[in-house]
Amino acid sequence: MEKTMATCTTIEKFGLTWLNISGRIDGMSAPDVQQQIDELILGGKRNLVVNLEQVNFVSSAGLRVFFGAHLQLKQVGGEVILYRISPNILTVFRISGFDKLFRIMSTEEEISAASPLAIEGELSASTEDGVAFKLREMSDAETGLLRMIGSQEKLAHADYSAKDVVTIAQSELPFGTGLATVGEHYEEYQHLFGEALIINRNFYFYPAVKRPAVDFMLYSGEDAGTLCRFLHGFSFNGRYRYVGAFETAQDFMTLEKLGQWVISLPSSTALLGLVLIAESKGLFGMNLRQAPIEPNKPVQGHDIFNAALFSTWMNFPVDPADENHIVVGAGVICRDKNACSAEMQKIFSRDSSMHLHAGIFEKGPISKNIDQFSSELERVLTQLSITKVQHLLGQSRFSNGMFGIIELKG
Repeated sequence: MEKTMATCTTIEKFGLTWLNISGRIDGMSAPDVQQQIDELILGGKRNLVVNLEQVNFVSSAGLRVFFGAHLQLKQVGGEVILYRISPNILTVFRISGFDKLFRIMSTEEEISAASPLAIEGELSASTEDGVAFKLREMSDAETGLLRMIGSQEKLAHADYSAKDVVTIAQSELPFGTGLATVGEHYEEYQHLFGEALIINRNFYFYPAVKRPAVDFMLYSGEDAGTLCRFLHGFSFNGRYRYVGAFETAQDFMTLEKLGQWVISLPSSTALLGLVLIAESKGLFGMNLRQAPIEPNKPVQGHDIFNAALFSTWMNFPVDPADENHIVVGAGVICRDKNACSAEMQKIFSRDSSMHLHAGIFEKGPISKNIDQFSSELERVLTQLSITKVQHLLGQSRFSNGMFGIIELKG
């Protein structure tokens, strides 16, 4: 028996993506429809109009496809709008109770009114080199303070010891990065130092061991007495001056390009704190393979960044990794290194004005709604699985994302 078919085509109209389906949506054709929807979501689409005018049958398998898309998009601020459903198929939706889950529309006027273009006019918008930016300046912005933690002086020779550890309560760390861990006694945690990320006081670290797994301490709003142990790093506080979003019509945009655009924004400070959530199109990151402590110190005082030792000490893939994963990062950008103190300048490498650590979470879509920036951060940080924490390099690629900018004093 020949497989039943559902034909799918897509168009863009009113700022929305339309999926026009014709034919029969049943157990045999539902996987094809599912694949079309998955590709649209993976490609960055968040608001879908599903035109069912030419569909003559929908089974429970078809309903499941629409329900799955509804759940996936709802959690990232998107939705599925059903358009021009025939009376007999509408009955199927009503019997199942699905008519209460979806907005069902029958005219283009209704669709036009539901478009994000109709509700986001108050945002400033610009397009540069195929990247569309949206930006909102916040009325409750507050300049923050950048705080240096420990020292990087002993990193190159892996010469840290217990006396170099700086202990800070988790409740005192709004945002930050560093080489850190948690634990009660140095003998217990000395080999567990690794790249660390702090966002909204949620603390994640990636121990530099042979088979690492991210460990983390979520922050519930109450001080649980958790103490974070740093060899070096920095933290910052403050309230966002800007919240923005970006989306590229090209294959990707690099972290370096995002940093350059952020630097171009009007600001009264030389340092900016960056909090980022984005969808990866290939990451370039690095992390330590072993803790830079005295027991691991290279013989004859050699430098761990020396070419002969580098691969032993650093995980540094030469090809982009973790495509389509959700990335959440925090760090600082320097608008003018000459305006920063010598101590602050040590944060940055010689050829970069950005230092950012990122957690790589599971694959999936994120919201593109600037007004949901904080809630989307919270959802990803507290509900999704994280696989690694890395120092993210400027070549890292993204398809779309949102960000918050905090002006900092050093």
